[in-house]
Amino acid sequence: MFMKGKRLLIAALAVSTPLFVGGVAAQDEGRISIIVNDTSNPYWFTEGKIARETAEELGYEANVNSHKGDTNTESNQIDTAITNQAEAIILDPANADGSIGAVRKAVDAGIPVFIINAEINEKGLAQAQLVSNNAQGAALGAQQWIKSVGDSASYVELKGAPSDNNAATRSNGYETVLSQYPGLERVGVDVANWDRTQGFNKTQSMLQANPDIDGVISGNDEMALGAISALKEAGKLDDVVVGGFDGSPDAVEAVKAGEMEYTVLQPVAIFSEMAVRMADKYIKNGDTGIDGEKKLFDCFLITADNADQYTDPFVLKQ
Repeated sequence: MFMKGKRLLIAALAVSTPLFVGGVAAQDEGRISIIVNDTSNPYWFTEGKIARETAEELGYEANVNSHKGDTNTESNQIDTAITNQAEAIILDPANADGSIGAVRKAVDAGIPVFIINAEINEKGLAQAQLVSNNAQGAALGAQQWIKSVGDSASYVELKGAPSDNNAATRSNGYETVLSQYPGLERVGVDVANWDRTQGFNKTQSMLQANPDIDGVISGNDEMALGAISALKEAGKLDDVVVGGFDGSPDAVEAVKAGEMEYTVLQPVAIFSEMAVRMADKYIKNGDTGIDGEKKLFDCFLITADNADQYTDPFVLKQ
């Protein structure tokens, strides 16, 4: 099921205090625990922020914790949520397989879990799994990348963390499109774990082996921005097409500056809010309000043509 809308979201992103939103005191609805990956990344920061603000708007106490991809940390954070008698947990899992035990632990304690952004490889545990349509988004990006680089070129690819299903889904989505063009040759590929510094280092290494590449296609914006820095340092950015994925503020600025060809916007602001509203409905009525466990949200392409419609972090007016 693909969820679309004419407008992604208009959301106030001003910093709020734990107990007040818009000047209205939070009601005693209990606590919602929000666990994301790494809040130093603007994508996950926004994910946690929107979820927290929505929970507070609905009258819950809410806290955001970051596991940084570590399943032991995640498990401890689930334990804390259980101890604190959370009404629900909003979770961006650390590992598609490794997070299953932590989710089961929460469910066994009677706490409903709502998965966002990344999936777990077991159905029937979480009340919902709300994720971007990564295959659709990757196809959008790859098609735009080809328009710029042409159908005969050499390129390198930066992949995200293997523990995250999104990394393989995006890479496979790129391959599905790019493999249709026999003149395209992938001369290098490396894992940079969604990280800007690793993107810089891995691109530097691949440039040493392949100094005349025509393009870089990346599984997320942070790695793409690292690649841009490496290409700048090597004096090659003007000759290389770089594509990203996420729709982060820094990536949109790079698109506007002509340094990044495009970014694919994930509607994280939409599904983070929806997960909390679904949790609220489930807490009060025992029903999420929608059919099925997994819901896909279509991604949107941001280029120089529509970058001025980017109104807030991860928000595109259409």
